[in-house]
Amino acid sequence: MKNSHARPHSGRTARILLAAAVVAGGAGLGAAGSGHAASSPQPRAAAVAAAAAGLDDPHEKDIAMQLVSSAENSSLDWKAQYTYIEDIGDGRGYTAGIIGFCSGTGDMLDLVQLYADREPGNVLAKYLPALRRVDGSDSHSGLDPDFTRDWHKAAADPVFQQAQNDERDRVYFDPAVQQAKQDGLRALGQFIYYDAIVMHGPGDDSTSFGGIRRTAMRKAKTPAQGGGETAYLNAFLDARKAAMKTEEAHSDTSRVDTEQRVFLKAGNLDLLPPLSWKVYGDPYRIDS
Repeated sequence: MKNSHARPHSGRTARILLAAAVVAGGAGLGAAGSGHAASSPQPRAAAVAAAAAGLDDPHEKDIAMQLVSSAENSSLDWKAQYTYIEDIGDGRGYTAGIIGFCSGTGDMLDLVQLYADREPGNVLAKYLPALRRVDGSDSHSGLDPDFTRDWHKAAADPVFQQAQNDERDRVYFDPAVQQAKQDGLRALGQFIYYDAIVMHGPGDDSTSFGGIRRTAMRKAKTPAQGGGETAYLNAFLDARKAAMKTEEAHSDTSRVDTEQRVFLKAGNLDLLPPLSWKVYGDPYRIDS
């Protein structure tokens, strides 16, 4: 069953600001008010250097996508999700595609606009006015009855598939991985950040990615600040579980308890296969 995304409605401007904050370095996402003074250059440099390799590697990125898909789609076949679309009743309208783009949170609008820019007159372009109107709501006005059928048609188009990949990277994957590297986190920490931003969305409120990170930093220093990687990631996962439990749709925290925490307890900070885990009680394994 597709899990819902607690993304506050923010639109393109907030996402651009998010990405700019990550690229700019410094405190990064949600670091304001963390309660930690700037650390000396030596531990920061060493930690960031250790984090240089990670999910940027295509194979590692594919593993991350499989892990997210196990929680989001109950399947490791993330590439089969280009065609996925349904209203899961979470107040965010339609949820669709490889990362759960939502008609009510702005990222589906951005995706369809990108697709129209690259392939004018495509089967989804006619829905742009309706997507602008329903943004910020759970309404299907102007989308039904044919939007889901046309989404399935578009999903067979390599141009639309690439647009989904690119928006995933721009809004979620790249900012999460870049912030994790700045915090001195290796592949597991980079994945933990990515999975969090997929579910909770970018932002600085207490239940968005920036707020979760800020809460964690009040409890433990990041490796870039001279703290222990395992201790910090445990603090981050504690903060994320607390955020998940504020919404009924996220009350099952198994993607933290029986997936991410399993890898962390095993000391697999580089997220190296073989990987065995469970989500919602279902077992999964990646051998290589």
